[in-house]
Amino acid sequence: MVEKLEKILLGAEDWAFIPEIMFRTLIMYLVVLIGLRVLGKRGVKQLSIFELVVIIGLGSAAGDPMFYKEVGILSAIAVFLVVVVSYKITSHFVSKSQKFEILLEGSCTCVIEHGRFAIENFKKEALAQDEFFAELRLKGISHLGQVNLAILETNGDISVFYYKDDDVKYGLPILPALFCQKHSQIKYKDYYSCSFCGLTELLSPVNKVICSCCQKDKWVKSINIQRVT
Repeated sequence: MVEKLEKILLGAEDWAFIPEIMFRTLIMYLVVLIGLRVLGKRGVKQLSIFELVVIIGLGSAAGDPMFYKEVGILSAIAVFLVVVVSYKITSHFVSKSQKFEILLEGSCTCVIEHGRFAIENFKKEALAQDEFFAELRLKGISHLGQVNLAILETNGDISVFYYKDDDVKYGLPILPALFCQKHSQIKYKDYYSCSFCGLTELLSPVNKVICSCCQKDKWVKSINIQRVT
């Protein structure tokens, strides 16, 4: 029973390896700190695609020598040096060539323009509508009529430029309780927004309306309230 418990706790190693693990972990911790410091502030705070690859590479290189006797610390440090030098070389080419930067990191994408979705651009991004609406709600947005421009940055953040309070117009509500109330039939004259593209129009009672922008037929009653900041 005791032997089985020791095997569960220690695996194939013995108790003498525990202090060695602690020492290896301390060394790799210091190496990771130095590596991230060399990468610079942007490498830690705003991860692009290739920077994320670098961080994953550093994490993999640091993990193995902490636990496995057969993996030497010097080997891991050599991996660190290659990764950091490769990052620095790549960063140099990114700073010198805009085409190389776009190829490596992509470019920012306009996803909302003048209170409605930029549909063609939105389709290019792997961004679910629910996820996108949640991001907007976290910024205090309740409908698209409050938004003049929204840009999906290369790091995944969304930059939003708002209308002034006096310029807020009717727009597609993104609050779940309102957005789920979709209609094909318009019973009362009012402002309605296409649930797919956000096109907003003053509609009169009619059995069915086809959106002139996206050819969809689901509409949500628009709102024009100001943002609460």
